[in-house]
Amino acid sequence: MFSRKLTGPIAIGTAAIAVAMGAYAIVNQSSGNGASGTANAAPLAQSGPNQRVVGQIPPNWHPRSGTIITGAAANKAKAVALAKYPGGTVNRVLKLSDGSYAVHMIKISWPHHVFVSMDFTVTGAIG
Repeated sequence: MFSRKLTGPIAIGTAAIAVAMGAYAIVNQSSGNGASGTANAAPLAQSGPNQRVVGQIPPNWHPRSGTIITGAAANKAKAVALAKYPGGTVNRVLKLSDGSYAVHMIKISWPHHVFVSMDFTVTGAIG
């Protein structure tokens, strides 16, 4: 059985932790220039020490752009991407606004996105 003497200090300690967490969240939210933290994050399309870029990346592409497609065009884009970069799994094909395709690959060490032109040739990759 718990002693009634412990209930008070435990409740006070729990309340103090909750207040500290709330204060931290408020300070973090209000600091900076008023923009959200995600707005200040670097876009994934930039190459960096952990990201390789090969070939050409469509200028209108950014993560989460495009429309998920299925059917014959998606199957062709998928086949071309897997022929160039075998061993991965394609979990979706996106049609970009310029008519080209972004093939999203998983279960492969590199690349994460393979770009395929409207005539179904690989133009670039990023990962």
